[in-house]
Formats: sequence, structure tokens, C-alpha cells
Amino acid sequence: MASRAGKVGGATAAVLLLAAGLIRPWEGVRYTPYVDPVGVLTVCYGSTKNVDPNRKYTKAECQARLDADMREADAAVRRCVAREMPDGVRAALISLTFNVGPKPVCVGSPGKFARAGDWPNTCKSLELYKYAGGRVYRGLVLRRADERRVCEQGLR
Repeated sequence: MASRAGKVGGATAAVLLLAAGLIRPWEGVRYTPYVDPVGVLTVCYGSTKNVDPNRKYTKAECQARLDADMREADAAVRRCVAREMPDGVRAALISLTFNVGPKPVCVGSPGKFARAGDWPNTCKSLELYKYAGGRVYRGLVLRRADERRVCEQGLR
């Protein structure tokens, strides 16, 4: 049987590594800035802050941006949920927040269920975030399914 410390809370590095395993494949990496499907200037692994449209980014710069963006997403998750959570739940919420911003964990259903400690419904509610620009994207449906899979792993 896993210890409580191994199942809930966990080291931030381990959770961020789990979240990166969700983020990297879905975001992909592009060293040249581009406009995403909803019109946001983006580079590297889906990074949208302070993007210079006139330069090419390096692998090291993209990794640094990913690390910073994941830490920012994790801080929002921890701030808005304000309780310990299973590592898979936290990683999935970091991935969701990285992708769509903090609103789902701060005022949306995933955050509401997480604050109540209702982990199964936290995981299920990830599926609500399959829209971009008002339409359903197959990639978002698949990404949310992947996040749900990771979210539910430690709950069994």
C-alpha cells in the first residue's frame, strides 16, 4: 500500500514532470512564433507571454518558457484549490490551466469539485473544456480525455 505522502501532495518536481507529460505532446514545440486557432501569438510549447513575432527561439529558451509557464499554472491551481490533492489530479489541473488559463480551477467546475475533495467529479469535469473560439476541437476532446486518464490514475 502506498503511503499517504506518496499518494497525496507529492513533490512539486514529480507533479510538474507528470504535467509536462500531458502538456508537451498536446502543445508540440514550435521555435518560430505563430497565431493559434483563436488568434493568440504563440511560441514554443504553447507559450503566449511576451512573444517576439520577429525572432526564432532556441530549444533552451522553449524549455525555460515551458518550466515557467507550468510553475505559473501550478501556482494558480494551488492558490485556487487551496488543499492537498492527489498528484494525478494536480497534474491534470496544471495541464488544463496551462492550456486555457486559471478560470476553470478558480471559478469553474473542476475547481469547485477539487475544493470539495470530490476527485472523481473533478476529473470528469475536465471534459467540459473542449471548446476554443466557441467550437469543439477534436484535439481538445482528446487532450481532456488524456488529462482525465492521468487525473483518475491515483484514485483507484
